[in-house]
Amino acid sequence: MRRILFAVVSLAGLAWISLVAVSKAAGQADKGLYVVTHVDVAGGGNLAEPTRLVHEFVADSRQDAGIIRFEAFQQEGHPNHFTIFEVWQNRKAFDAHCAAEHTKRFRQALQPVLGSPFRERLHKLVP
Repeated sequence: MRRILFAVVSLAGLAWISLVAVSKAAGQADKGLYVVTHVDVAGGGNLAEPTRLVHEFVADSRQDAGIIRFEAFQQEGHPNHFTIFEVWQNRKAFDAHCAAEHTKRFRQALQPVLGSPFRERLHKLVP
């Protein structure tokens, strides 16, 4: 169990470093907003539909104004756990994304199969 947790934390850390590097290269490091969202779907069910919804959400979100990077990961060994990493130009762009129809549609469609509430955390780089 400890090895799995270490592997998950390591993967998340590497993904985060990659997102930060891309943002710095894009000149957004000092004003960007970084968002990490954990989505846990109830285990034991068919994951085809939730996985399709995540893919669709990523594709739609990459079209939003103010997005720098938007990626979704599925946890190895726990395919019902997804982590979404986002980098936005600013808080205003993120708020517009949250109010967008595709975001509301995604959250509403996943609500009946969630194993736990969405865990969304907003971050800024330490100066």
